[in-house]
Amino acid sequence: MTINTMKFIRLITFLLMFFYWNSGYTKKMTIYDFSFEDIDGNSVDLNKFEGKPIFIVNTASRCGFTPQYENLQNLFITYKDTDLTILAITSNSFNQEYSSAEDIKKICLVNYEVGFITSSPLSVKGDDAHEIFNWLSREYGKSPKWNFYKYLFDRNGSLNSSWSSMTKPDHSKVLSSIDNLL
Repeated sequence: MTINTMKFIRLITFLLMFFYWNSGYTKKMTIYDFSFEDIDGNSVDLNKFEGKPIFIVNTASRCGFTPQYENLQNLFITYKDTDLTILAITSNSFNQEYSSAEDIKKICLVNYEVGFITSSPLSVKGDDAHEIFNWLSREYGKSPKWNFYKYLFDRNGSLNSSWSSMTKPDHSKVLSSIDNLL
């Protein structure tokens, strides 16, 4: 092989690598790329729900919106025979959640009999926010302004819709968005 041929091969290789790295052909992150610890200390890898819609609500047990746990449980019952996954992400980011998982379980299980997956307390804002909420803010410009913000992800793991604390989990516009994904 001549020196010119080797230089040409190196140049082509360099150009191909350059275009590959700069083409945006990197895997876009989705909700399925994350995990968290549930209320019992078990790891929940969201990749096990890949291809399924996911509904996430950041919750707190001592908030004026805490009664929405009942609406969230109603949503869970309504869609339990579908592939919708419902996740409650407990958080004290707004100073309205217990620090003890046992205290949170009492509220969730005793008062509202929740059947959906509930996280151990996670931060949803600030420097110590869980990576899911950093990603939501960075990728979609969405971050919870208070407890009981709602996020619906499509079957590709992308954010489909979000709602404020004022919208109950079983509101008709939430149900319509879920039904459109199912």
